[in-house]
Amino acid sequence: MPIPGPLNPSLRVLLGPGPSDVSPRVLAAMATPVLGHLDPEFLVIMNGTQDMLRQTFMTRNTLTFPVSGTGSAGMETCVVNLIEPGDQMLVAINGVFGQRMAEVARRSGAAVSTIERPWGQIFEAGELHTAVKKYQPKVLGIVHAETSTGALQPLDDVGAICSEHGTLLLVDTVTSLAGVPVEVDAWGADAVYSGTQKCLSAPPGLSPVTFSPRAVDAMKRRKTPVQSWYLDMTLVQRYWGEERFYHHTAPITMIYGLREALLMVQEEGLPARWARHERNHRALKAGLAAVGISYTAAEGHQLPMLNAVRIPPGVNDLAVRRRLLNEFGIEIGGGLGEFKGKVWRIGLMGQSSRANNVLLFLAALEQCLAEEGGRTSSGAAVAAASAVLANHE
Repeated sequence: MPIPGPLNPSLRVLLGPGPSDVSPRVLAAMATPVLGHLDPEFLVIMNGTQDMLRQTFMTRNTLTFPVSGTGSAGMETCVVNLIEPGDQMLVAINGVFGQRMAEVARRSGAAVSTIERPWGQIFEAGELHTAVKKYQPKVLGIVHAETSTGALQPLDDVGAICSEHGTLLLVDTVTSLAGVPVEVDAWGADAVYSGTQKCLSAPPGLSPVTFSPRAVDAMKRRKTPVQSWYLDMTLVQRYWGEERFYHHTAPITMIYGLREALLMVQEEGLPARWARHERNHRALKAGLAAVGISYTAAEGHQLPMLNAVRIPPGVNDLAVRRRLLNEFGIEIGGGLGEFKGKVWRIGLMGQSSRANNVLLFLAALEQCLAEEGGRTSSGAAVAAASAVLANHE
């Protein structure tokens, strides 16, 4: 059998639902020498990473650190640490990741109730209040940024609703963290998880989590062991806390990368970063409107970093995505679940959220639409987006 040659993957512009493009600074940080996971120098790196995560989550929670695993590991971490067999959990479902959270809760032994909205819609505070009052759950799980539909869920009043009924609020911010405001303390959220591969623009492999004092108290009152030894926060926090007790070998290089990505967030500033994502979203939206493409989520509730749009009638989903990838090196995502074959998901996340990417994508899409029978007017999409960008400048 011949020996394989060195890796030489094609250059891509990653405009799908994740991963996003990774900065050369992050890649360079990951190429630096590996330290031991208990080396005093690495412990300092851990402390700095935790501090920057708290700032990005907008929280003072002590129990804040990256879990070894992707965003779904963060979801499972939050669920299994708060839920014991027989506990009531209410899950708000309006897309794939609400469905996934409900499934994780069932497998953890929860008595799961659900409240559902059509895909692309959001939950009103009143209906969440009614459901929490009815079911009196130990935990309410909800997705802030539903990656499958492009819908942004308002959370300003949800923490107060949960607190009124003694319910813990669990929030999925995998796609939203560092792209729109994620205000853990202001929301009154008790368990929040994210992922490194979206707006943080580090490679996939870590899931930042944060737990409120109320959530920590709930974990301390458990009567049964956490279902997962690996994700048991009562054990893992002993490594990330002052004790530095060995639990598992931390993914050193991934933490290097996350630290550098968080440093870039701090340097840019959260408000400027949010504004950049919003600006590029509005430019893309204007360009898509110029060729008759609309969004799945309602106006005012559209994610700026994950643009879920309806595929024009008569246009072949897979054919366009293949042409974008093979001819232009651009990756976008197809629809999931109910939206399979009906929706494109265009990511403008973190390092990928740049004006040049918006214009490149729209120019390539216009050409693909022309060849696949879609509505197009040569240069209209790029002109519309350029006007928005010029106005913002």
